Amino acid sequence: MKAISKGVTVYDVYDRAKSGPKMEEKDWDFGVIPKTARALKKKYGIKMDKSVMIPEDEELIDKLFQAGIDMLEECGVYCIDTGRVIKYTRDEILNAIKNAPDHFQFGEGKEAHTVVPRSYDSPVYPIIQGGPTGSPCSEEMFLPIHQAYAEERIVDTIVDGVMQTVMGKDPVPGSPWEIMGVRSEALQVREAQCRAGRSGMGL
Repeated sequence: MKAISKGVTVYDVYDRAKSGPKMEEKDWDFGVIPKTARALKKKYGIKMDKSVMIPEDEELIDKLFQAGIDMLEECGVYCIDTGRVIKYTRDEILNAIKNAPDHFQFGEGKEAHTVVPRSYDSPVYPIIQGGPTGSPCSEEMFLPIHQAYAEERIVDTIVDGVMQTVMGKDPVPGSPWEIMGVRSEALQVREAQCRAGRSGMGL
């Protein structure tokens, strides 16, 4: 009888980020990743039609999935902060997929949306996320930009931008101004949603 795999915790990931194989980022990005991808493409006989954005051939979909599992197992995940590779076993990867939630709620009240997995032929409409998505926004225009997105009824949730300054100061990483900037961003996006009459939108 096979033992049940233990789920990987945040503590496991932290420890592996400190103890995983040491590697230069460029070697992982431009060596490990493309080399492994080429080998897996050959192993599974994957041939992509560049004119087809989303594959619908079930055999190809299965090959891509299996290759993806192999890719993660062989390459791991690179941690820029420690310069090490976080490795996962195949059992850990499959166990994480098996135990992933089949839905979650984004937003609340009348703006709540249930997010579910969608296949290429799913009849369920996708969740539409709108916003500057990490792009720099001026302090003066931050709120009106996000309000404009919230006023678009097709947009279900907001992915906010980044304030270039906060109270005229540069939000330098690791400084109190960074904390102030993040807090100000969250408060202003919520204010933008309220002004658009859409309090409760996911953020």
